Amino acid sequence: MATFNLDITKEHCPMTFVKTKIELAKLQKGDILNVSLSAGEPLENVPRSATEQGFTVLSVAETGTKGIFNVEIQK
Repeated sequence: MATFNLDITKEHCPMTFVKTKIELAKLQKGDILNVSLSAGEPLENVPRSATEQGFTVLSVAETGTKGIFNVEIQK
C-alpha cells in the first residue's frame, strides 16, 4: 500500500473530481490518495463523488491553511 498526493486547490468544479478520478485510476487497490482542496463546492463534491464511485473516504480534515482541506481516499 502506498500513499500519493494531489493538490487541486486551484481547480474548480467539475475539474476537481475529474482530476481526482484520473489519479485514483492510476493507483493499486488499497493505495491512498491525499487530496488537498478548497472549501465550498470541491469539499462537498469530491468526497461525495468518490464514495459514489466506490472509493472509501477515510478522512476529511482542515489543514493549517484557512479554507484548505485534506481528503484521504482509499482505492
